[in-house]
Amino acid sequence: MSGVAATSRGERRKSGASSFFRSAELLLPSMLIVLGGLGLPLVLMARYSLAIFEPGAYDISGYSLANYISFFSDPFYLQILGRTLLVAFSCTALCLVFGVPAAYLISRIASPLLRTILVLSMIIPLLLGNGVRSAGWMMLLSDGGMINSLLRGIGLIDEPIRILYTGYAVILSLLALTLPFMIISLQSVFESLGRAYEEAALTMGAGPWRTFFRVTLPLAMPGIFSGCLLCFVQGMNAYASPVLLGGPQFQMMAPKVYEQAIKINNWPLAATLAFVLMGATMILTVISSLRLQNRYGAL
Repeated sequence: MSGVAATSRGERRKSGASSFFRSAELLLPSMLIVLGGLGLPLVLMARYSLAIFEPGAYDISGYSLANYISFFSDPFYLQILGRTLLVAFSCTALCLVFGVPAAYLISRIASPLLRTILVLSMIIPLLLGNGVRSAGWMMLLSDGGMINSLLRGIGLIDEPIRILYTGYAVILSLLALTLPFMIISLQSVFESLGRAYEEAALTMGAGPWRTFFRVTLPLAMPGIFSGCLLCFVQGMNAYASPVLLGGPQFQMMAPKVYEQAIKINNWPLAATLAFVLMGATMILTVISSLRLQNRYGAL
């Protein structure tokens, strides 16, 4: 019997090893593409961020932390980073507030046909380019746009309200862009939960609101985290909305990277800004993931 058991363990070990190598063979092409398309540019950008900027020179030379020191010691750049974080957090919070009820109603109340129509109505606007979408918001939010004209027509205001070229216009446009991602992420999670957990809580005396906040939301936390992550990353890396709707006075990190690289030709500082933006996004994502794992378990 011991010989048979040893033979069986050896066969399982060989089967596991062969399965591992087959999986590695399948993953190898995609891993090489990712490393070549993402890893090498990041390495090159890291090298640029440590270079010394020489006006008019296209080659990189020297190694220095002067770009990072200049960024973190300059209140101007810190203000831009803070504004970027504020916009991203505001957009994420608003998507959470509006997205959770919408996703819950779609998954629980809407019929299959209506659910399909609602999901498609959220996906179709995402097919438009960011520039086209931002141009439409400019027509809506300008002083002579549709919103101000409507408010003046019904007598609520006498003078146009300044909406365009403010932070409110940027957040509103990003909310319209990222809210579908939040709703779609949560809608699939709510559908997978089923009604058994809610019915069990209701039969044990919990009311609808207590059931929703104490049972449904904790179970839907993986979807909530995924939706918040999508919204936060898009808010941090927004380009078209800050440029077209925020105006020159409302500066964020992504447009600043483009300005330093293309307009000023300061590639070392542009690479530094890009790394700071990427680092802030990754650090906040990891911290929030760890905190949620400690509270709700593995996501």
